[in-house]
Amino acid sequence: MFKNAQNPVSNIRRHDQHAWERKADWGLDAYDALHFFLEHLSGERRLAVKTVEAYQRDLSDFLGFLTQHFGTQPNLRTLGNLSARDFRAYLAFRRRGEHPLSPSSLARHLSAIRTFFHYLERRWMLKNDALNLIKGPRVQRALPKALSVEGAKTLMNAGSVDDKLPWIEARNTAVMSLLYGAGLRIAEALSLMGRDFPLGDSLRLTGKGGKTRLVPILPILQKSVANYVHLCPYTLKMDAPLFRGLRGKPLQAGIIQKEIRALRTALGLPETATPHALRHSFATHLLAGGGDLRTIQELLGHESLSTTQRYTDVDAKALMAVHKRSHPRA
Repeated sequence: MFKNAQNPVSNIRRHDQHAWERKADWGLDAYDALHFFLEHLSGERRLAVKTVEAYQRDLSDFLGFLTQHFGTQPNLRTLGNLSARDFRAYLAFRRRGEHPLSPSSLARHLSAIRTFFHYLERRWMLKNDALNLIKGPRVQRALPKALSVEGAKTLMNAGSVDDKLPWIEARNTAVMSLLYGAGLRIAEALSLMGRDFPLGDSLRLTGKGGKTRLVPILPILQKSVANYVHLCPYTLKMDAPLFRGLRGKPLQAGIIQKEIRALRTALGLPETATPHALRHSFATHLLAGGGDLRTIQELLGHESLSTTQRYTDVDAKALMAVHKRSHPRA
């Protein structure tokens, strides 16, 4: 967005990290501070690559704005002296600029800035109280888009459209079964290796943020994956991905997304029928069947219970719809 903004990772002036810590030098270039912050996120906090990249984009935009706002590239002292008016000017620019942000995206930018400043305070004792005066936009929390039980079953049983090869249909069904039957993210399903087969009664996964969880695997899921392996024409080595594309390369998430788009059109399912919707459906249907939130939180690998609590809203919405359709006084 900002042509003169430096790339904080690829175009970084190398500094002696420990020297900066000893001197607590507030003259340190803000982009260099951002570089150290990104290393902290990926190294110490072990955040996912895409999460770190999102922080990089949002904070690069912020520093690029400050460069234009002040006419010079900011350093730590500049960040420490920012006023509430400066922060509001950035938010106003992103809200009304050439590429305006939605309230949720604007809230994400502000959250990234707050996290960055917390890091600056811990590492360089740089505190900016003006940031506490800034309130983010009101964001309406979106409810997860779950499929009906029948919709989820129909999607998995179809496998594919256009008379695909039997092993391709079996592969698609196996992947979708893991999303719906075990609540896996699509990246987690595609990260399975040859050594993970045959699937046992449980599967240990490492998800977002390096969080490890144990997921029960139902017999029907074991059979679905076994059927794919039996039909797959390629040799599935222990240290290679379990799921393969048409030409034998590791299966990409985009292929499954494309297959599900084609299936939902052919089957008359809503546009909300996506790979992630199957994971949402897993949680929503468990909750409707009497599952407790803490257990569902563990199965999904959510860091916070508040994230899992969204599914209570989904279930309540479904109950209200049934009540409205069925009650004689409705």
